[in-house]
Amino acid sequence: MSLRSVLILATFALLSIGTAQAAEHEVKMLNKGERGVMVFEPAVLQVAPGDTVHFVPTDKSHNAESIEGMLPEGAQPFVGKINEAITITFAQDGVYGIKCKPHYAMGMVALVVVGDPKVNFEDARAVPQKGKAKKVFEELFGELAH
Repeated sequence: MSLRSVLILATFALLSIGTAQAAEHEVKMLNKGERGVMVFEPAVLQVAPGDTVHFVPTDKSHNAESIEGMLPEGAQPFVGKINEAITITFAQDGVYGIKCKPHYAMGMVALVVVGDPKVNFEDARAVPQKGKAKKVFEELFGELAH
């Protein structure tokens, strides 16, 4: 095989690795789901670095936004608008806390786990929460610990 052929094959192999690994996921924002009222479904989503997550307001009056202190170091916070889908590509390993701002006190929270959760698991878990969100996060972190 010629050097040119080897280089062409290597280039195609590298390009296919980058596109083959990235996946797309959907998280629904619901008034009622499997875990009760005002929920993200799924409430815990495990993805690989580079994967994209579409947060979809299946029911009205919801948004998705990151929670301060519940992001890996260097990750960019995000805030979605009410009633609008938001698409986020998660590049860094770690645990990301997500909330619906209008329904946070009712426990409308979720965790996106990218790659290795140990990166910031304890720091994210230690962020103080209020209302029903505190109880829901305890359950979600408990699921991850097992």
